[in-house]
Amino acid sequence: MLVETKARVGVFAIALQAYLPQFPQLVKEFDEQYIAFKKTLPNSIEIIDGGIVTSKEQSMVAGDKFRAADVDLVILQMLTYATSYNMLPAIRDLDVPVVVVNVQKKKAPDYANTDIPIWLGELYACGATGEAVADLERAGKRHAVITGVVEGGDIEVQTQIEDWCKAAQVRRRFRDTNIAQIGRPYPGMMDLYIDETNLYNRMFLYTKQFDWEKMWAIADDINDEEAIKNKAQDILDTFEIAGGASIETVWDMAKYVVAFEKWVKDEHIGLIASHYDGFAKGQAGVLDSMLIPAFSMLIKQGTACAVEGDMKVAMAMSILKTISGTGQLSEMYSIDFNEDICIIGHSGSGDADISLAHKPTMKIVPVFHGKAGGGYLTQFYPPVGPVTYLAITQDKDGHFKFVVAEGENQPGPIFTFGDTNMRTKFTCGAREFVNRWSEAGPTHHMAAAVGRHIDTLVKVAKILNVPIEIITR
Repeated sequence: MLVETKARVGVFAIALQAYLPQFPQLVKEFDEQYIAFKKTLPNSIEIIDGGIVTSKEQSMVAGDKFRAADVDLVILQMLTYATSYNMLPAIRDLDVPVVVVNVQKKKAPDYANTDIPIWLGELYACGATGEAVADLERAGKRHAVITGVVEGGDIEVQTQIEDWCKAAQVRRRFRDTNIAQIGRPYPGMMDLYIDETNLYNRMFLYTKQFDWEKMWAIADDINDEEAIKNKAQDILDTFEIAGGASIETVWDMAKYVVAFEKWVKDEHIGLIASHYDGFAKGQAGVLDSMLIPAFSMLIKQGTACAVEGDMKVAMAMSILKTISGTGQLSEMYSIDFNEDICIIGHSGSGDADISLAHKPTMKIVPVFHGKAGGGYLTQFYPPVGPVTYLAITQDKDGHFKFVVAEGENQPGPIFTFGDTNMRTKFTCGAREFVNRWSEAGPTHHMAAAVGRHIDTLVKVAKILNVPIEIITR
């Protein structure tokens, strides 16, 4: 990604202090289990280590560490039975979910040869899990439980933990990066309008405003011909260009991409929402003509770029790109009632990583329909198979909500006028899907990703503390 972010995850374990002098061998046992557990956590996170907690005082020290680091998530390993006072001081002042990991060391007891220390150290974590969650609930904390086993490995446990860490990365990305708004939203698309102060207060994202006059001059000081040449080759490698193209053909475009990349890093931008409604003449016309592929090159590198000034769909694109590796701007296009499928897509910038069915294409058109100017249009080709859609909307009080659905992209003909589009079948049928999706009030844009990701999106919603409405799986 052009702007890297790592989730900060508070990790600690709890045990009952009273057991340790009674069974001293448990100290070494618990130390080894905690060290082994931390090694299973993915490299995509920064661990804020709260240690093994067996007292209120140790729990308070762990809490101080977590608050100072502004953790995105807390993972609690249950080593054995432990009273909840070992947990509560560590998380009392945090506003992030606590994932209680109840992972037993052994698959099953050797009943005849199990004494109390073996039982407490290797076979008994589940007894404290309900107590922990009861007190998390009473403290008003968001929570989840993962139960499994160490012996023999447990893919389900590992998958759940990795999903939570991906979800936590969304919070960190929103918290650490900025969203750029260039120009203003498309006039009259009032579902896209947003209060930037509310956005910051509720979703952590800070908005940086940019005028098009600044953007026209963004490439004026880019003189590194080797960097421009390499970027031009990258563009040729990414797109199949109608009529053929050479490095010279895309030289100016590459210069702008190099400039945009520098701008993204300098301004620490993770998301961009833009709309141009000028006269598209002179330098403005040059930039406007190549914005779509230029922004597509940024999306490829992890910076979500949304057309029509839609900041909410830029957020949706960023979330899906972060958790799945793909994030494509989309909207409802049409319904094929004969085949009971929805045709979903959008013109403008897109994600090359979602174009698994065919190399992305680029061509010049005389007019961008509904917008000023004309120039390069790009089309991306998502594969046949599972797809996830995410829309972000708001209620009358400004609260955000996720609207999500999973479907299956079907083989068959697609529109060929240069817009990305997919043929998606939903389990509830096309007619009912459009009814349900529209009734959720999702705004007319959504983001799409290859694969099924609702389970991870539920975790993202819990971390960001927003409701989620599941339309269909």
